[in-house]
Amino acid sequence: MSPERRAPYRAGNRENRRQALVEAALDEIAERGFEGLLTREVAAHVGLNVATLHYYFPTKEALIRAVVGHAMRRFRGTLATTGTTTERLRAHLSGLRDLLKSDPSLWAVLAELNLRAQRDSTIAAILRDVEGYWHEELRGMVARGVEEGGLDATLDPDAAAALLVAA
Repeated sequence: MSPERRAPYRAGNRENRRQALVEAALDEIAERGFEGLLTREVAAHVGLNVATLHYYFPTKEALIRAVVGHAMRRFRGTLATTGTTTERLRAHLSGLRDLLKSDPSLWAVLAELNLRAQRDSTIAAILRDVEGYWHEELRGMVARGVEEGGLDATLDPDAAAALLVAA
């Protein structure tokens, strides 16, 4: 696990513990794959026992949901709030490119979870929820960009969003 990625652990702060566990799980998946994700190891990486991890995340599914939620917060952080819709969409795609360069383990985890989703209906459902949200967000941006005249009027917002999510 890369120590620079680990959140600072402070014994008295519940939210720091939760975040440290999420980041440790993300690092474990990035390094060892989904099959290598052991809750005992995740807990040990932040100085907790597995029973304490289960206090924060009663199931492995809950931990995976938190890892995916962490990834989505990182993606939402690339959404600009100012400018035209086209400028915001461009900034978002640029931000995703920068995130890909600066945090390749995040992408490795999502790729690993997508592979696992082919065999695991629970993981598939988690990813479907996230992809549905992201699809709607991008579809709306593309539709507004078309309405504002910043994007080609023949562009199908639904198809464009599906392509962006797939990419």
